[in-house]
Amino acid sequence: MRNREWIVLFIFVAVSIATSNAIGYKTPIGKSLPGILILCGIAFVAVILDKVLPIKLPMIMYCSILGLIIASPISPVAKIVIESTAKIDFAAPLSIVGAFAGISMGKNYKDFTKQGWKMVIIALVVFTGIFIGSATVGHIILKLTKAI
Repeated sequence: MRNREWIVLFIFVAVSIATSNAIGYKTPIGKSLPGILILCGIAFVAVILDKVLPIKLPMIMYCSILGLIIASPISPVAKIVIESTAKIDFAAPLSIVGAFAGISMGKNYKDFTKQGWKMVIIALVVFTGIFIGSATVGHIILKLTKAI
């Protein structure tokens, strides 16, 4: 995708997140806008890094690493980033991602139906693995930080 298409996509996503956050979670758009701009900025920098850097990683890795660095205690802007993004309920963007996944799935519905029952088993194994893995990592981190 070209940068212009990415920018249009980010604008669409930003408007969608602001709208769903305002309607679903009663957060005024003015309060959630700085966090949305920060998230879209991080994603756009990840797009640029994916094109520029010779190391080919999934773009979500660049995005995650950037977000971790910017929000980490060593970052001078961590406080602003954390305060701004805390006003966004992340269920709002997730519902949009789910909608995009549904649209994408609908586009390839015939291919999806060819997979049959095997996809259901794989999905259950993946969901279970993600849940157990996330719970394990969360438990370890909470124990290490003595939060529990």
